[in-house]
Amino acid sequence: MSAHPVFRFGIIADPQYAAIPPHAAMDRYYANSLAKVAEAIEAFNGWELSFVMTLGDVIDRSFQSFDDIVPVYERLRHEALFLLGNHDFSVSAGHLSEVAARLGMPSPYYSFSRHGWRFIVLDGNDVSTFAPPEGHPHRALAAQMLTALEAKGARNAHRWNAALSDAQFAWLGDQIAGAAAAGEKVIVMNHYPVHPPSEHCMWDSERIVTLLASHDNVVAYLNGHDHVGNYGRLGGCHFVNFKGVVDTENENAFAIVEVHTDHIAVRGFGREESRTLVY
Repeated sequence: MSAHPVFRFGIIADPQYAAIPPHAAMDRYYANSLAKVAEAIEAFNGWELSFVMTLGDVIDRSFQSFDDIVPVYERLRHEALFLLGNHDFSVSAGHLSEVAARLGMPSPYYSFSRHGWRFIVLDGNDVSTFAPPEGHPHRALAAQMLTALEAKGARNAHRWNAALSDAQFAWLGDQIAGAAAAGEKVIVMNHYPVHPPSEHCMWDSERIVTLLASHDNVVAYLNGHDHVGNYGRLGGCHFVNFKGVVDTENENAFAIVEVHTDHIAVRGFGREESRTLVY
């Protein structure tokens, strides 16, 4: 295996910050996430990183929570990137359309390239009962999908999960094909897991997994949402679910991902596990 990485980037998942008391039964300490994110950033600043991605659920609730946690990221000497989680939409209806912009995102889903790799950033809340504006057709579609999953007894039939729109799914396929044509390997990032199957998986995880596993250039899929973490592999694609920052009173959880020419090394900090993903 190669000894030196081509580049590195940082990962934070599920800070779920809010200035509220802890939910001890769920082991969630919302207010403590400010200090934990600051601690992660201090660690990241000691490394040469291409960027730091937060895998959604920056806040737990209330649009005003962004005013406390977003400034913490200004201490980061690297580029801070974000994607959208379900709790990021636990805001008043008037703020739903402002969440992506508040996090400085170019759009709810987007892609970028670094060092011959393409990063495809999904908006897993596209078809949901909470993120689209009131009256949007995606809300009605989400309700139909959820009802159908409940009728089947699907274990991921929960209101805190969601699906990609057909338009975003087609865009994902186009991005993967475009990356292949450009000779780029692909890492997909999303808030929600899609594999291994679990109660936290996206409603349309099967079509997403089939797409990812059928392309040789797709190396990894990185997500949060399920705070205990998880790992699976299908075809040549590694599926890594990172642990949630908000969990536990004092222990942190974050990672530095080192991309090598023949493997990816996940260097876990705190509760996060270290892994070697060979490709």
